[in-house]
Amino acid sequence: MKQLTKAEEEIMQILWKLNKANVKTIIKHFEGSRPAYNTVSTIVRILESKGFVGYEKVGKGHVYFPLVAQAEYSHQSISKLVNGYFQGSFKSMVSFFMQKNDISTSELEDILQEIEKNKKKS
Repeated sequence: MKQLTKAEEEIMQILWKLNKANVKTIIKHFEGSRPAYNTVSTIVRILESKGFVGYEKVGKGHVYFPLVAQAEYSHQSISKLVNGYFQGSFKSMVSFFMQKNDISTSELEDILQEIEKNKKKS
């Protein structure tokens, strides 16, 4: 699966939230300054060519929808992060965030509880 640019990912976040939207609706959901219509339209077409977005014709326009699930993309992105920066070790990644104080003890306990729950399901 291809990686998304920051702008592409921002649009995908909106489409994952809305499930379906035309360009005008996507623009309305931007926080802060809103990009130009042509900019969003171009990025959506790039997402379409990358296989992330499909569309259906509605009247004279198009309504876009995600073809890639958010969870699928998130999993792929996290895997790439762990493999690229932590030699494939989730333990190294968690240790890194603990050392940088980017994760609290209570958050780590929550993660451990999730791991235990998933072990029981397997």
